[in-house]
Amino acid sequence: MKTKLQIGWYEWCSLDKLGLPAIKAKIDTGAKTSALHAVDIKPYIQKRIEKVSFVVLPLQANNNLQIHCHANVIDKRLVMSSNGHKEQRYVIKTPITIGDEHWDIEITLSDRDPLKFRMLLGREALKNKVIIDPGRTLYQGKQDESSIKKLYRKRSS
Repeated sequence: MKTKLQIGWYEWCSLDKLGLPAIKAKIDTGAKTSALHAVDIKPYIQKRIEKVSFVVLPLQANNNLQIHCHANVIDKRLVMSSNGHKEQRYVIKTPITIGDEHWDIEITLSDRDPLKFRMLLGREALKNKVIIDPGRTLYQGKQDESSIKKLYRKRSS
């Protein structure tokens, strides 16, 4: 990136390698690591590589759309949530796209169901890449519900 990407306090992003063409992420500079809402998290070994399978429910207030994902485990970390609860989480690495920019980020997997946003982007993922305007939302563009559903339908066909 030659110049830093301007973003608001939440943005649409994609995690294409995980099969997630659109997921709304809250920008949280108070969190070190990014987090993705995942359920049915199951570790396994394949060809001596530690992996994890999990299900992502990428759209807020929609538990019908479920995306089954697999990724290599790069770490396991003890993470303290905003309410002070400590949890051991699997960490994966995957490319993220926001606007026209792409880069790799680390993401912890956790059941974030009680929380509004399905993804949280922490400061490590944002460092040296973005300028955040906390007074704006969806700086990189809005997407309506029907176009997002079309993206997911294309992915499954």
